[in-house]
Amino acid sequence: MSNTATPTPATTSSRVDGVSRVDGASTVSSDAAGTTQIADGVVAKVAGIAARQVPGVHSIGGGASRAVGALRTAVGQQDHGQGVKVDVGETQAAADLSIVVDYPLSVQKVADDVRRAVNDAITQLVGLQVVEINIEVSDIFIAGQDDDDKGDKADSQRVQ
Repeated sequence: MSNTATPTPATTSSRVDGVSRVDGASTVSSDAAGTTQIADGVVAKVAGIAARQVPGVHSIGGGASRAVGALRTAVGQQDHGQGVKVDVGETQAAADLSIVVDYPLSVQKVADDVRRAVNDAITQLVGLQVVEINIEVSDIFIAGQDDDDKGDKADSQRVQ
């Protein structure tokens, strides 16, 4: 009797096709010999970068995610996948994003623009079909009220 390990079945998501690999990578085949494996983190970074480039997006992620992101930025690192969760299959991807929108822009328009930008980026840069992009608007940024740095400067100028 041989002592062979049974491979652990990969977790699958009903949102995307095929089987997502256990190691968090999708396989995109091409006509050339061999395969290309794309890590889920790559898809999340592509989505995060695309979303940040949309006018009206102040930041990505909820409160806790933004706090951790601020710490990373303070030490010179940036997590482009912050606030982004992806499910990646063999040829399809789905994404969930949490964003903060600048006031007084239309929340729905900014969300639609983010959805379009993320869809285009994943399709063009990664080569996966996007089946779903869910966007949660977790907050609205109001310049002057929410910007702590500007408030501190105003207080220091007012009191001497």
